[in-house]
Amino acid sequence: MDAEYVYRPWDGSQEFTEVDADGLLAALADDLLENGDVEEALERLLRQGFEKPDGEQVRGLRDILEEVRQRRRELEERGDPDGQFAQYADQLKAIEGLERAAIDELDTEALESGDDRRIDVTSEVTAERRMALDLLPGDVPGRIQSMQHYDFVSTEAREQFEQMVEELRKDITDTYFQGMADALGSMDDEALSRMRDALDSLNELLEMRADGKDTDEAFSEFMEEFGDLFPGAENLDDLLEQLANRMAAAQAMWNSMSPEQRAHLSSLMSSLMDNADLNWQMDRLSRNLERAFPDAGWDRAHQMRGMGQMSMAEATDVASQLNELGRLEEMLERRVTPSMLSELDIESIRRNLSDDAARHLEQLSKLAKTMQDAGVLKNTGGKLELTAQGIRALGRQALADLFDQIRGGDLGDHQSTLIGTGHDREETTKPYEFGDPMNLDLSATVHNAVRRSGRGTPVRLSPDDFEVVENEALTRSATVLCLDLSLSMGMRGNFVPAKRLAMALSQLVSMKFPRDYFAIVGFSLLAYELKPEDVATLALDDNQYGTNLQHALMLSRKLLAKERGTKQIIVITDGEPTSHIDPTSGLPYFNYPPLPYTQHLTMAEVLRCTRAGITINTFALDLDRTEYPFVEQISRVNKGRTFYTTNDQIGGYALVDFLKQRRLLRPAG
Repeated sequence: MDAEYVYRPWDGSQEFTEVDADGLLAALADDLLENGDVEEALERLLRQGFEKPDGEQVRGLRDILEEVRQRRRELEERGDPDGQFAQYADQLKAIEGLERAAIDELDTEALESGDDRRIDVTSEVTAERRMALDLLPGDVPGRIQSMQHYDFVSTEAREQFEQMVEELRKDITDTYFQGMADALGSMDDEALSRMRDALDSLNELLEMRADGKDTDEAFSEFMEEFGDLFPGAENLDDLLEQLANRMAAAQAMWNSMSPEQRAHLSSLMSSLMDNADLNWQMDRLSRNLERAFPDAGWDRAHQMRGMGQMSMAEATDVASQLNELGRLEEMLERRVTPSMLSELDIESIRRNLSDDAARHLEQLSKLAKTMQDAGVLKNTGGKLELTAQGIRALGRQALADLFDQIRGGDLGDHQSTLIGTGHDREETTKPYEFGDPMNLDLSATVHNAVRRSGRGTPVRLSPDDFEVVENEALTRSATVLCLDLSLSMGMRGNFVPAKRLAMALSQLVSMKFPRDYFAIVGFSLLAYELKPEDVATLALDDNQYGTNLQHALMLSRKLLAKERGTKQIIVITDGEPTSHIDPTSGLPYFNYPPLPYTQHLTMAEVLRCTRAGITINTFALDLDRTEYPFVEQISRVNKGRTFYTTNDQIGGYALVDFLKQRRLLRPAG
């Protein structure tokens, strides 16, 4: 049965395949070759994201930062803690209505009894209750505080008020200690007393910790007595960090209110948590936690101005999320390194943002480690650098890219129509001739014998049956690649393609022609030899002006002087010579526009290379041959070739030319 494949849009639930180190290196290549700094290239990749070889898109930090901001705006618009006061005011109004109805009913019952004394006594009581209700403060905290000392006539009104006070106490408790209210049960005086004792013990633990004392035994005793109030705490630091984050979120919620709101809330808390020692312990705990965890976000404030109503605990939940998002936003706004991402709390991101963002950040956080584990990156003194393996991998990628660019042309393995006596086997055979190496192809030889004499054994061979393997003759080649490093190469977009070509040729020689000599010379105001392994991280210097082709050819000629085999210099440049070495002082001299004297000295060096049997092939980037005739003069004098090309074609042209000129072919025997 054929397999069935179902395709559906990405919805965030699918798992990522693992990021491949070679794929990451390919994604980094252009930026790395442009700027030469691995860490900067990684940071830009983190910001932009990248597409994996299988087509999956990993979102960058820039997109995730926008998601953080959008999520923050959504949370800020969810509601307003001050809106809850309006709800409390409505509840109090309803309770007051029940109470006034009960007072009126009491008066009615007295009048209906016809008992004058009862009527007089009831009138005094009801008048007193009405006056007490009339004198209630206008603000919610004041009304609650007054009604706590009010003697209700209505049983229903009293029960509703007591239930409201109970809920408010739980709300306040959960505002600072999430989940504690459920563990305490009824928020009566006994529960408040136990809460005070727990906070006192916590403060003692915090102060012991601050003094550097051992807290293990004390923490065990604390959890044995009060562990039900703090579920999930595995150790003291874990418990204190949870408490600090919660209280900092409550403080952020508090900071987000107007001064009038804060005054109302403070008054409400004082009236509901009517326990001076408990209030003092809470203040003490807040101060201790702030000293122990100063970075928890105590000074944060948020714009919670939505239309919905939120309790204080709900507002603190939102503030807690906003605090975590705020820390993430601040980090993403700064310069982010892969090591910083590895410290992210992925579960916190999943909880406060989305599964999708968590997965993408987890992928991004693995970039550097994946490449280090694969051996293409190393950490040297806290700085990420390419390893030799990484440089080779970049070279292989550059070489593969160039072959992809020219695929479809007559390249293949570049076989020749002529046959040689070297040691590289071809896939063709020929009848043996006197003088040929005896590299017999046994299968073809036996086949010839059977075809001549027919079936049967033994098979008898004759010299006419011999079939030998054809070989390709190779000669040693010595090449110097002269790479223009003037600022114009970068300004015109030629620098990266030229570097990519240098790396590809270096890799090609090391892999396929290990007996060859290959060197790289960079030139701007002066020329200097470059190690192939340094090309990947080579960056243009703002002070690198001038095009000293004379010095580049001079240095190349000296490098080739001690080599044997065919010799060539490949020049990649985007301008005519503007600098030379002064024969008198030995110092570089620069002038733009180019001086005839500079061109004269450069051409003299071309003649020296020609007399030394060195071919000069020039790849002129973005040059108009009518405006810059000097490169054509080089080819006329040296008999080398000049290619006028662009940065997107130079790699293919240079690679094809190198391979064609690399092989000298001669008949076998």
